[in-house]
Amino acid sequence: MARILLVEDDRMLANGLISLLKSEGFATDWTRTGEEALELEQSEPYQLVICDVGLPGLSGFDTVRRLRARGSKVPVLFLTARGERADRIEGLDLGGDDYLGKPFDAAELLAHVRALIRRSSGSASPVIIVGALCCDLSASAAQINGRPLNLPRREWAVLWALVSRAGKVVPKERLLSEVFDYDDPVGTNAVEVYITRLRKKLAPEGPAIRSLRGLGYMLDAG
Repeated sequence: MARILLVEDDRMLANGLISLLKSEGFATDWTRTGEEALELEQSEPYQLVICDVGLPGLSGFDTVRRLRARGSKVPVLFLTARGERADRIEGLDLGGDDYLGKPFDAAELLAHVRALIRRSSGSASPVIIVGALCCDLSASAAQINGRPLNLPRREWAVLWALVSRAGKVVPKERLLSEVFDYDDPVGTNAVEVYITRLRKKLAPEGPAIRSLRGLGYMLDAG
């Protein structure tokens, strides 16, 4: 599961953001100050920092400036009421990766969050998040809301084939070719066995695997 550091002094807004991010499968640590954010960022491998600008004490700009000065490459999304052009330019120039003004649209915020996390994961070892499900190719591992799933090799292969094409139909024949060796004596019913097992492991929090008669399977992208 991707872990996010939220730096926001408004408790009500922070609680709303934490709930929103949790609904998309992100774990979130929250702090109200830039000083504590600097301490937390050194102790946890965050995939993203969401930072307000108008913080008590150390400002959001100064917090990120210090992060970059010590070599941190964690992506930073500024989320602030200071939406003037000069503020956006300053935030991006000092090391921010993205800038979103308040008030914001929840769907737009989540799109920015997903894009920044995808960008930081790199293409060699992608992490794909679909709702509460987080799949890490480099570790061949999956989690539901932070709960690890016990997936044997072929179950993982089926899940990855689906999650990497979330929202698209994956034919049974393609799943067979990706999961089994060419000379394995298996039929299409073998795929159904693994789909049934995965559905049980993903339920009730994870995305659904839909059957499309005569076409194949699709992982619900939400």
